[in-house]
Amino acid sequence: MSQNTVFIEGYQIEASIGVFEWEKEISQNLRFDLQLQCDFTAASTSDNIEDTVDYGAVCQSIDEVVNSQHFNLLEYLAESVATTLFSLFAVQQLTLRISKPGAVSGAMSVGVQIERSREG
Repeated sequence: MSQNTVFIEGYQIEASIGVFEWEKEISQNLRFDLQLQCDFTAASTSDNIEDTVDYGAVCQSIDEVVNSQHFNLLEYLAESVATTLFSLFAVQQLTLRISKPGAVSGAMSVGVQIERSREG
């Protein structure tokens, strides 16, 4: 099987995230960067979006996860997004980075990065 990468850089969404009470009352900007390992050999010859991982649909799925609840931790959000993407798309591996710009004074951004592989 061929391994190819569909990537999304700098996808931004407002989220209810944070452990402090004041963070539960506001929305904060999050930035998502993803690398999705998949086989899009069929798409390279068919020119059909159904033969690849649709990055628009991936972004919509991220929106749905982010908007489903308040998240205390980026770590939990990252795992929730990864689990969802594996359940919906033919992704074999993913690298997901979530940044929270402006969360820490003096830092441009802070965040988490996870790497996961499909089980089985």
